[in-house]
Amino acid sequence: MMKILDIIAFWGVSLTTTAAFIPAPTSFVNTQRPTTRLSESALIIQNKGGGHGELGYQIAKLLDADSRITNITLLQDVDADYDKEPFKSYPSDLPNVVVNSIPFEEWIDEFTMQNMLGGASSQWEYIFDNCSKNPTGAHKAFVDCAAKWGTVKLYCYVSSAGMYQPSDNTEFPMAEDTTPIKETAGQHLFDEYVVEKGLPLVSFRPQYIYGPKSNKHTYLDYFFDKLVNGEPIPIPGDGSQLVSLTCSEDVASLLVSPMSKEEAATSQRYFNCGTDQLVSYKDVAYLCAEVAGITEVQIESTGTEKSDGFPFRATNFYVAPTKAKSILGWEGSKHTLKEDLVWYYEDYKARKKPAGVVTSVNGDDTVVNGV
Repeated sequence: MMKILDIIAFWGVSLTTTAAFIPAPTSFVNTQRPTTRLSESALIIQNKGGGHGELGYQIAKLLDADSRITNITLLQDVDADYDKEPFKSYPSDLPNVVVNSIPFEEWIDEFTMQNMLGGASSQWEYIFDNCSKNPTGAHKAFVDCAAKWGTVKLYCYVSSAGMYQPSDNTEFPMAEDTTPIKETAGQHLFDEYVVEKGLPLVSFRPQYIYGPKSNKHTYLDYFFDKLVNGEPIPIPGDGSQLVSLTCSEDVASLLVSPMSKEEAATSQRYFNCGTDQLVSYKDVAYLCAEVAGITEVQIESTGTEKSDGFPFRATNFYVAPTKAKSILGWEGSKHTLKEDLVWYYEDYKARKKPAGVVTSVNGDDTVVNGV
C-alpha cells in the first residue's frame, strides 16, 4: 500500500496556523515518516492539477524503473482531488513511491518546510519540481532547504515556454538562447532564485501537454466539441500555424534525461520541452475529424483574432527539442498525435457523452444520451 504522509501539525508551528490544511483521503493515510537517504534518491514536487498535473505521476513511473534510484518521494500539493486522475492512481500504479501531501502556502518558511519533509535527515539527490511558479512562500522555502543539504545533483524544474516574447522578426521554432523572454515572469524569477542559491538547475520550457491521466483537456476538446456538434471550427488566420502538442509520457522522458548527462545539462541549463513532430492548427482539426469518423469539416477563419475558447495563440508560437536531443541525448517523442487521438477520443466520449455518438462500453457499442 502506498505511503501517504498527512502532516496535520508541524514541529514549531501552532495548530491554529495549520487550519487551512486539508488532509488527503483517510484511506490513503499513513503517518510513517519518509525513508531517510541511504542511496540515490529523488523527490518530485507535484502541483494539484492542470496542464502539468500528470507529469509527477509519469516521472515517478520512470524513476521507479530506473535502477539508479532506490528511494522516491512525491511531494504532493494537498489540494489535489484524490478522486480524479492521476492522483487516484497513485496507490495502484506507484506502490514503491512515498507520497507526502503538504500545503503549498505563502506563510510556510524554511524551518516549517524541512519539518514537513520529515525532519533534518530528509534530503534528496534529484529534485523534479513540477509545482513552483515563483520564488515565494513554500516554493522559496523548499529551495532554501535544498540549498543547505549539500546533496542535490540536479534540480530539474518544469518552467513554461509561455514566457517567450517573440517579435515580428523571431525565427521559429523559438530558441532557448535567442528568443526574448518576459523578465518578470514568475517562472523566470524562480529560475534565477534557484541559481542564486547555488543549486544545479536544469529548467525545461514545455508547451501544450495532453496525456492518458490528464485532468486538463481543453487543447483537443475544443476541436472535438465543434466536430461532434456539427459546428464550424473557428481558427485564426489560415490555420497553417504550427503547434507543439506533446504526450505527457514523452515530456516526462525528457525531464529525466539530464540524469545521464548531468554536467552537460547544468551547463546549458535551459531546454525547450516538446515533441519534434509539429502539426498545424488545420492538421489538428482534420486528425480529430478522422478519428471521430467525421468527413465534413468546416473551418472558419477568425482573421487575426482568436475565438472564445480557442486553446492556442493566434500566431505561430512553438518550440522544438533540438538542444534536448543534441545535448541530453533525448531520442525524441515516442508518441504521435494521430495515434494518441484514438484513445483520446474514447476518453472524450466517456467524459462528455455527446448526443448521438456511439460509445464502446465493455466491448459493446452503445448510443448515449438516448439517441
